[in-house]
Amino acid sequence: MKLTTIATTLLLSVVQANVVKRDAQFAQGEPVDATGKGGPILGGTNKQIDLQNPDGLGAQSTDNGIVPNLKWSFSDSKTRLLNGGWVREQVITDLPSSHDIAAAQQHLKKGALRELHWHRVAEWGFVYNGSVEISSVDENGKYEVATLNYGDIWYFPKGVAHTIQGLADENEYLLVFDESNFDAVGTTFMVDDWLAHTPKDIIAKNFGVDPSTFANLPTADPYILPANVSKSTVSGGGGELTGKETYVYRTLKSQPEPVPGNGGTFYKIDSTNFPISKTLAATFVTLKPGGLRELHWHPNAEEWLYFHKGHARATVFIGNSNARTFDFQAGDTAAFPDNSGHYIENTSATEDLVWIEMYKSDRVADISLTQWLALTPADIVAQTLKVPQSFVEQLKKQKQVLIK
Repeated sequence: MKLTTIATTLLLSVVQANVVKRDAQFAQGEPVDATGKGGPILGGTNKQIDLQNPDGLGAQSTDNGIVPNLKWSFSDSKTRLLNGGWVREQVITDLPSSHDIAAAQQHLKKGALRELHWHRVAEWGFVYNGSVEISSVDENGKYEVATLNYGDIWYFPKGVAHTIQGLADENEYLLVFDESNFDAVGTTFMVDDWLAHTPKDIIAKNFGVDPSTFANLPTADPYILPANVSKSTVSGGGGELTGKETYVYRTLKSQPEPVPGNGGTFYKIDSTNFPISKTLAATFVTLKPGGLRELHWHPNAEEWLYFHKGHARATVFIGNSNARTFDFQAGDTAAFPDNSGHYIENTSATEDLVWIEMYKSDRVADISLTQWLALTPADIVAQTLKVPQSFVEQLKKQKQVLIK
């Protein structure tokens, strides 16, 4: 072999070696970028978590500064097993960045009851599997008994007495509360727990019966208990809660919001179309594969999110050059700071991304970056961003919301 051929072969080998070395390795769970910056993880690590969070390995060169953790997975929560179902929560001790909202996933078997109770905070629920019956009574003796299926929502104002029963073989729903420290004493009150700690002669006098009626009163609240599916009906009192007073909203029987970007569907559920929901506003969003929830921020509240299906990425900008990118999958929750700029991208090429947004507010509000720039004098924007004025002049003046 000629020397020139040998030299060429060696040179190609070196070049190829350098190319391999400079391949970004985030998808393989290693913090190595395309320039060779970084290096493999040699110490203890959870490879599956690394693979699920490539942006946590430094994949985005635009990330900068210190941004607190804004993500929590329900899979990291402690699951409480009960006779008739289970519950797992996300409260402020799990996700300290969520200052306004706590949440839970709750599961009921057929007939199982989330026992009679009330809260000093508002409760919002979204059914995502099976079917449940809610029963509630307000301070005027008005009541509501309703069956809820996939996509249906309930909202109980603080103090409203209520219960939930599973109707299908297996039932599950998301619970959201307008209080981040939901486990604090004095937040939830169970009726049997109350009566168990009240003298029996007082209970008997209150109801006008013999004390023996309460011989089998539970000494500890069961939280969720097995039961038979209710066959009773309710009448009298102050009458049924209907119209603007109803605690139930049928999301999928309502019209979604306009989405000029044609990237999916966007349902808004707040006091403008669900009048009783005065302290919690929500959206139910489906984003097509590869789609983008446009760059925006919320002027009126912190944003809490629950990812129901699919895979996502979001970069959150909290000001002063601080930004961090997070990866999300089904079961993850997140809390984006009040007024922080962000987007949400569906990182799947084949699967829809489905999530719920919550705000401790009476309404959903956002400001679109594109719309803001389009409705600002074009020469000012061009000089600020160092971009052609022609680019600014063609920006869309209508929110795109979800971009395909």
